[in-house]
Amino acid sequence: MSNDATGATNARSTGADAGNLGYLALGLTLLAYGLLSTGILHGAGVGSAAHLAHVLGGATLFIAGLWQLRGGEGFTGTAFTSLGAFWAAWSAAGGAGKNAAGLFLLLWALLALTLTAASWGAGLIGRAVYGLLTLSLVLSAIGSFGGYGGLAKAAGWIAAVSGLAAWYWATSALSNGSWGRIALPVK
Repeated sequence: MSNDATGATNARSTGADAGNLGYLALGLTLLAYGLLSTGILHGAGVGSAAHLAHVLGGATLFIAGLWQLRGGEGFTGTAFTSLGAFWAAWSAAGGAGKNAAGLFLLLWALLALTLTAASWGAGLIGRAVYGLLTLSLVLSAIGSFGGYGGLAKAAGWIAAVSGLAAWYWATSALSNGSWGRIALPVK
């Protein structure tokens, strides 16, 4: 991955790039967050699963981001470390009130908006990952402020689609790099 956010097509075969790990962690964490926010999964253990997914995703993203920054990859390094911090903090703030949670989500939506603008040259998949994340965070914030459960569910579905896009991006980079040809297009 490069500083100009060109996406999965620039994956290096040296193994020194943690971009694929970061996008897999982002994708799976967004999928967990999204699906759990929709309410389709419920019952015993769901809260523990959400906490674990957010902590694990946050730690993995943060480490991948530091790895990217060390390798000179400013965009993915910034994206992964900041989103890793978001997921870890979100997990720790489990009992926050609706206004605190709404403000937290809204402020992180600003970061996601910055990432959306910075990833514009990465093609449709890059725009989808960060654009849908931004939309999901804005809707989640509004839902939190107003106590709108339906809006929170819609935000969950959008987060899940964003997670699928991030997962596809990483799968594309890994497949295209190992197969020696474009098997899963990203542009």
